[in-house]
Amino acid sequence: MVTTREVQWSELQRDPKSVAALADAGDVRVRRRDGAALLLTREDRVLAAGEGAVAAARTLRNALAHLPSEVAVEALAEEFPWIELLPPVDRPQFVSDFVNAARISADLGQWSVLAQTIREWKATAAVYTDPALVHELTAPLSDDHGPVPGPTET
Repeated sequence: MVTTREVQWSELQRDPKSVAALADAGDVRVRRRDGAALLLTREDRVLAAGEGAVAAARTLRNALAHLPSEVAVEALAEEFPWIELLPPVDRPQFVSDFVNAARISADLGQWSVLAQTIREWKATAAVYTDPALVHELTAPLSDDHGPVPGPTET
């Protein structure tokens, strides 16, 4: 287990070698008065974590691909109980989107892709808690607002 130590920005400026030694032992959170804290970590630990994430995402994809759709949905519903709010026909699509986003995130090392996918599906599930909103969003459009103007340059 990698421990996280904390130092102030001024300590990093004053004695970078000792802060580097702390980073050899674990992550170092560098606190700043004028901004968000920085995290100093060794590259080899980040690369190993990335490799592990890619392997986990691929394993998850392969495992879920071999399960019947309803079992895959049930497995993810334990972590994301709001899946039950989605229409049954949409639940397998969530599983597919989740697995793809996990794989992309792992390959890129950008977990914001997976986080965005989860946020979007969770918001979709929340819509289904309001029947009036579901009706409004799924009802056919009856108003014709005329032709759509072409793009304009700014």
